[in-house]
Amino acid sequence: MRANLQIADWFEERQTAAKKGRPVWALMLNALRLDKAKGVVIHKIDRSARNLKDWADLGELIDQGIEVHFANESLDLHSRGGRLSADIQAVVAADYIRNLREEAKKGIYGRLKQGFYPLRAPLGYQDNGAGKAKTIDPVAGPLMRQAFELYATGKFTLHTLRDELYRLGLRNRGGAGISVNGLSKMLNNSFYMGIITIKRNGEVFQGNHQPLISRHTFDTVQDVLNGRFHTRALKHEFLFRRLVTCQSCGQTLIGERQKGNVYYRCHTRTCPTTGIREEVIETAVTERLGALELSQDERSYLASAIQKLKARWIADREQSLKNLEARREQLTERLTRLTDAYLDGTIEKELFEERKATILFDRQAIQGSITSLGTNRVSVPALVEQFLERAASLYFSYQKASVEQKRRMVNIVTSNLALREKTIEFALSVPFAVLAHREKGTYCSPPRDLGRTWEPILAALIGHFESNPVAID
Repeated sequence: MRANLQIADWFEERQTAAKKGRPVWALMLNALRLDKAKGVVIHKIDRSARNLKDWADLGELIDQGIEVHFANESLDLHSRGGRLSADIQAVVAADYIRNLREEAKKGIYGRLKQGFYPLRAPLGYQDNGAGKAKTIDPVAGPLMRQAFELYATGKFTLHTLRDELYRLGLRNRGGAGISVNGLSKMLNNSFYMGIITIKRNGEVFQGNHQPLISRHTFDTVQDVLNGRFHTRALKHEFLFRRLVTCQSCGQTLIGERQKGNVYYRCHTRTCPTTGIREEVIETAVTERLGALELSQDERSYLASAIQKLKARWIADREQSLKNLEARREQLTERLTRLTDAYLDGTIEKELFEERKATILFDRQAIQGSITSLGTNRVSVPALVEQFLERAASLYFSYQKASVEQKRRMVNIVTSNLALREKTIEFALSVPFAVLAHREKGTYCSPPRDLGRTWEPILAALIGHFESNPVAID
């Protein structure tokens, strides 16, 4: 060697000198402490340590008499001047990294404020490069949406959902199935509903990517994850299981099979109610469903009336859009005032983040309504038309349905199904009650009579679906 030094070993550290706990660096220091060599030659000071912890460890070895030389700097580390010069360079290197880290954080924070997620896209989304919003993956995106929807039913555990998603074809980026841990993290990730949440400090940002699910679905999933939504395992497939209550004590009637017949009985000892056969309940149900059928005259009248409502709905929809956009702007102004108050030091950071999150979540819900109205895929008159078609066919659909399908129909159309002594009290839910309680006209009723009957019914149905714009399956 040029300096007459014998090399005992080579250490090549591939991790950045800014990082503490580097494995190769630790091996080299340990070898010097064990006196396996008299010293070490390092390329440059800022290549040895860019954090003060590692520089302090190296300084301890120098104080113990270990020879430390830097190939790029001719410094005598055993002299006061040489040591001071090395310390200054090490501090400058550490400060450079600290400044670089702060600038990187500023850049990331700037991206977040613009609504861009500066990290890798979560499963279900695709990366499109720096400064561009994530887009929904055409394959994994629908499957991730289905994951949220399935879990929101409360019928799946994380383990059974994982298995179901694997069967449906959802895979992680490595091509393997998703772990239970990974699935839990994804179901807790508000990114899928359009909100970016930084878990380290709890900050939230409005994302500019397209949400995969609604806020309602996300909140329901959180309820299931946190145990606020429970389901029970089913032991018997009785048609009216947990659907009929006792009018006297309010308890649910229990289904039981005796001599080939199914009975529903009240098991409260002091209650006078005994029980009722399943066939009696089903007869009452089919009678109510029969009241929902429409005559040919009614169908003709409704076809014309709903067509007019659809034409008027376009103007009403535009007004609704304006109202929603005004509410969104109000929330934006509130967020601006809240930010100003935080910058002025009027409110604490914790309270600021809490209120900011509430405003962003509310604004996201309004944005979802605006998007829904803007696409105009289903108008309220169309929902009314769809409801009337399905309600009118419920009687025949019920006759051909399976037990579970019948249970679902009864659950949708009833608001109260109770037994008072031996009599079934059956109340239809809104909007089915509006339709069933209409005045039945004679065959071939004049159009004006149909108009008097149906105008208030249509107005009531429009009002219902404006408040609950969900199709009834």
